[in-house]
Amino acid sequence: MDTAPWLIVGLGNPGTSYAGNRHNIGSMTIAELAQGASTTLKQHKSARARAAEVRLGTGAGGLPGPRAVIATPMTYMNVSGGPVAGLAQFYKVALEQIIIVHDELDLEPGQVRLKRGGGEGGHNGLRSISQSLGSKDYLRVRLGIGRPPGRQDPADYVLSDFPARDREQTLLLIGDGVDAVNDLVNLGLESAQQRFHSR
Repeated sequence: MDTAPWLIVGLGNPGTSYAGNRHNIGSMTIAELAQGASTTLKQHKSARARAAEVRLGTGAGGLPGPRAVIATPMTYMNVSGGPVAGLAQFYKVALEQIIIVHDELDLEPGQVRLKRGGGEGGHNGLRSISQSLGSKDYLRVRLGIGRPPGRQDPADYVLSDFPARDREQTLLLIGDGVDAVNDLVNLGLESAQQRFHSR
């Protein structure tokens, strides 16, 4: 019998006006995961999210890797918790198999860090998810976007697009986010941390 899938959710705001925002790096990573799995996200029938079922990586003996549901909420960032909890309930996903991919102001641009639990660092998406799940002990893939320059308001900074000059770095960060998710699912937190935290 197949075990319950992983649930991997990338955070962002819906709609084309937000698509290139720093705040949407999580949902950009999910889009890249979907493309790599040759699938498209479709509106889920019972959760306010777009989702797809995939296999991540390659398992033992060259067999397909673990089952996973990849998703992005169709709600605004600050109410991401409802869709995440809805998907977890629908697919019967245990808390320890939920991975949230999100932007992180407290990391240098391009840095990737992985952890389970901890604070939300003022991130409204994470706060909403913690409230809806009743726990902070889910896995996080934290994608560094750095602090705003000068006196720019952090809220304005995260809701502005990645500069065109940083396109290559942004694509590398998305690729690293995809690799981090694959490592978490296939190798576990400690091995994934060893790879990304040594950079």
